[in-house]
Amino acid sequence: MSMAERIIVALDLGSRQEVEEALKKLPEVRFVKVGMELFYSVGPELIHTLKDRGLKVFLDLKVHDIPNTAAGAMRSLSRAGCDLLNLHCAGGLEMMKRAREAVGEGTKLIGVTQLTSTNQAMLNAELGIPGTVEASVLRFAQLAKEANLAGVVCSPLDVTAIKEACGQDFLAVTPGVRPQGSATQDQKRIMTPGEAIRTGSDYLVIGRPILADPDPHGAFMRILREIEVEV
Repeated sequence: MSMAERIIVALDLGSRQEVEEALKKLPEVRFVKVGMELFYSVGPELIHTLKDRGLKVFLDLKVHDIPNTAAGAMRSLSRAGCDLLNLHCAGGLEMMKRAREAVGEGTKLIGVTQLTSTNQAMLNAELGIPGTVEASVLRFAQLAKEANLAGVVCSPLDVTAIKEACGQDFLAVTPGVRPQGSATQDQKRIMTPGEAIRTGSDYLVIGRPILADPDPHGAFMRILREIEVEV
C-alpha cells in the first residue's frame, strides 16, 4: 500500500460536478470517501465511476438497523464494489455478524465506535452511556472484533488501546485528523496527520482541510510528506 492510499479524502460534496472539479485538483489521490450527502444526492452509480477512475472507495453510510435490515443493506451496498463499508457498532453483536456475512468479497466492513464529535459530557448526559469515551470506544471495538469485522472507525486518540486489545491487523480508520493550524470545526478528539500515523492509524480520513484549502493539491501533498517521514 502506497502512503497516498493511507489518506482517504472525504468528498463531502453535494454533486457529481463538484466531485469532478475536486478530483481534477488532486491527481495524487488514491482513496476517497463518499458520505451520506453525496451518496443520497448522486446515488450508487458514482461508486462505479470512481472505481473506473482507479480510485479506492470508502462508502460511509453508518448503517444502523435491526439485523435483517442491516444485512440486506450491506448486501446491496457491497455490490457497488466499494473497498470499505461501515455500520454503527451500537447496533449490537448480532447486527454486525449478520451484516458481515452479507458483505461480498473484496469489501471490508468496519464499525463506527463513537463519533469524533462525541465528548465526555455528550456521552454521559445526552447519550446516557456511563464511563469514559475511551472505555465506550474500546468496548465497541472489541464487539466489532468478535463479529469478525475488519476494523473500526475511531479517533486517533483511541488507536493505541484498540490495537493492543484487538491486534495490529485490526484496522483503525481515523477521522478527527487536522493538520497543524487547521480549524477543528465540529471535531472534538483530534490529532495531526503525523501524530495519527505515529500512533498506529492505518487510514486518515481528511476532508475540509484539503478541499476547502485555496490550494487543495498543495494541502494534500503537505499531509503526504508529513506522514511519509513517520514510516
